[in-house]
Amino acid sequence: MAASSNSSLSGSSVSSDPDDYQPPIWKSYLYQLQQEAPRPKRITCPQEMESRPKYYGREFHGMISREYADELLADKEGSYLIRESQRQPGTHTLALSFGHQTLNYRLFYDGKHFVGEKRFESVHDLVTDALITLYIETKAAEYIAKMTTNPIYEHLGYTSLLKDKMVHRLSRGRTEPRRVTFQSDDRISSPVVRRSALKDTPEKLSSYEKIHNFKVHTFRGPHWCEYCANFMWGLIAQGVRCSDCGLNVHKQCSKLVPSDCQPDLRRIKKVYSCDLTTLVKAHNTTRPMVVDMCIREIELRGMKSEGLYRVSGFSEHIEDVRLAFDRDGEKADISGSAYADINIIAGALKLYLRDLPIPVITFDLYSKFIQAAKLPNAESRLEAIHEGLLQLPPAHYETLRYLMAHLKRVTTFEKYNLMNAENLGIVFGPTLMQPPEQNALTTLNDMRQQKLVVQLMIEHEDVLF
Repeated sequence: MAASSNSSLSGSSVSSDPDDYQPPIWKSYLYQLQQEAPRPKRITCPQEMESRPKYYGREFHGMISREYADELLADKEGSYLIRESQRQPGTHTLALSFGHQTLNYRLFYDGKHFVGEKRFESVHDLVTDALITLYIETKAAEYIAKMTTNPIYEHLGYTSLLKDKMVHRLSRGRTEPRRVTFQSDDRISSPVVRRSALKDTPEKLSSYEKIHNFKVHTFRGPHWCEYCANFMWGLIAQGVRCSDCGLNVHKQCSKLVPSDCQPDLRRIKKVYSCDLTTLVKAHNTTRPMVVDMCIREIELRGMKSEGLYRVSGFSEHIEDVRLAFDRDGEKADISGSAYADINIIAGALKLYLRDLPIPVITFDLYSKFIQAAKLPNAESRLEAIHEGLLQLPPAHYETLRYLMAHLKRVTTFEKYNLMNAENLGIVFGPTLMQPPEQNALTTLNDMRQQKLVVQLMIEHEDVLF
């Protein structure tokens, strides 16, 4: 990507029509500074050092004094050497000339060289990156401090246009969970329509907020921050990239990016074990396809199956279903011709819910639901569970609502399948709720409360959701 002039963005404009999209003007000031940074110059030792570690080269000078290192580096901007500490034998110091002075860093090696968080294949790369960083942060400290004040991300909204070819609107058009008040006569203060059957949402839009999944990234070649439009300097780990949508920003800019991640399907490698919100946003659905498709298949041909959800299907066939979803997504074939035993489909649904990295009832709300189940008063229990449901992330809430409506329908066939709300609570309690510390003893102690929470959500599905 070629650097453009370091001009302001005032001349750029973006229309809501994707066809009118104009790319941002990348700011080149920091790129130019990186080009001006001093180049590393290795000061080699004139004699072979027997004590030299095998991972250092001729830049290792053995146990020399700090003063002698200063003399060797004097007036040689960017020059460096490695010495063994006289005060702490066996430890090594990188001496680097910058700004007409010698900077000393404790140098480490664990397969890669490092003095801080970044790890390098060679000492030369480490010094190159250090000189770039020192030079830019010395020359442009004030500029860097202010570079997030006029972000192109919010100013132009170009990231959404570039990736989605549409203006992305968050939290609009989504039906919010209804807040109700439970009273002693089992009525609620606001009217709630009882749902007798599951309804598919006609519009396939998932406007749930999702935070970006930023991870430190090494960019090959020049890259500019998609938040502030400034160059991302350094040799490695210049910034962070969202592993779900691919957004590239400075580490400091990542703290300011809105929670508007729109996952790219090309980056989502699997369906099972994928974060729930990430999956539904990537596929632009309101719920995970696994939940919708499995429930649809079960309601079509399995509602009278004895021991539904309690009886296990063959594990290898359940694994086949998992692989089919991971490979084919919504095109996976889970019909009766492919899997005659409905317990396989039920098992695949339970496996999906159990393998979520963040359970449907999230880790941070786990104790709230457990404490709600321990309340002695029935109305207070329902009120507390309802309050917990309102705090769930939208995709988790919608998935749980859809599942509970389905399980409520399962109980209407109890005389055939022998599965009432309590039995289903026993099955789905540990599946939907997991303690954050993953402690087996905690899980064992909380089993009764887990079962009760799910049982109550099934029995009172029509008023809790």
